Amino acid sequence: MAAIELVHYMKSKVSGNKGDVAFKLDITKAYDRIDWNYLKCVMLKMGFSQQWVKWIMMCVQSVDYSVLVNIEAVGPIIPCRGLRQGDPLSHLFIICAEGLSSLIRQVEASGTIHGVKISTNAPIALHL
Repeated sequence: MAAIELVHYMKSKVSGNKGDVAFKLDITKAYDRIDWNYLKCVMLKMGFSQQWVKWIMMCVQSVDYSVLVNIEAVGPIIPCRGLRQGDPLSHLFIICAEGLSSLIRQVEASGTIHGVKISTNAPIALHL
């Protein structure tokens, strides 16, 4: 609902000499595309202990797959990215999303981008 209100405000804005831009990121398949090195870096940057990060990385990197091709097993296939939906570790995606959120806040602090404020008493919305 907040996103709809923000877009409505941006469409109906008539004052000011600069336009506003909104981006909608589709992260539907993001679980399958999480790079494990990125996950490791984000966890370390967030202050997780080395031992904890090592245990988590052992859990996500210990997976391998075998497939049958013409009734013959081919493998092992060892993936280098991806969290499987429904997996108890799929909640690690939230940590990766927090990494993206932190990068957005960092760019805002540098003055490159700014949030939208729809009224004088409203908070600034940078990302949802």
